[in-house]
Amino acid sequence: MSHAAAPKTTTGIPNGKLGMWIFLASEIMLFGSLISSYIVLAMGSPTFGRPDTALLGKPLATINTFVLITSSVTMVMALASIQRNNVKALLGWMGATSFLGLGFLGIKAFEYHHKIAEGITITSSLFGSFYYTLTGLHGLHMLGGLAFNAYIAIKAMRGAYSADHYERVEYAALYWHFVDLVWVILFPLFYLV
Repeated sequence: MSHAAAPKTTTGIPNGKLGMWIFLASEIMLFGSLISSYIVLAMGSPTFGRPDTALLGKPLATINTFVLITSSVTMVMALASIQRNNVKALLGWMGATSFLGLGFLGIKAFEYHHKIAEGITITSSLFGSFYYTLTGLHGLHMLGGLAFNAYIAIKAMRGAYSADHYERVEYAALYWHFVDLVWVILFPLFYLV
């Protein structure tokens, strides 16, 4: 089924989608500036304090990366479901996406606990400061995505979405994919390089 024509705008892009892209552009600037600072200091500071590779927990972070990439797939399936006018499937896939998102945060909380026990804290080194700032900021964005997904699910249960009206589901998917992409960048920075 085809998507219903959105109101005409000067840009030719629906206002909601343009708003989401502008918001994501601002988020790119936020994460981009922090990631750039991390790279510059990691390369140039003799006191950066990167911990030994064994303390970083690469296997757990790899599992978490798989969990988050899988959640992007389930989000794609949620959007495809509503485009086929299948609200029940939309709710199922949104539930799976949220379950995986919560799983990611649970694993990250477990990882934080162990890193703190190993002496890697926000004040232990520049690495620790960047690690907790960037992964914490990412975690807050995950919570925002989970809240957005819950909003979409509640509205879907009330009949707000159909094959002709699924714009907000698409915006939620754009946001979720952005958050996943940020992690795909953070993972090698903190665990592989």
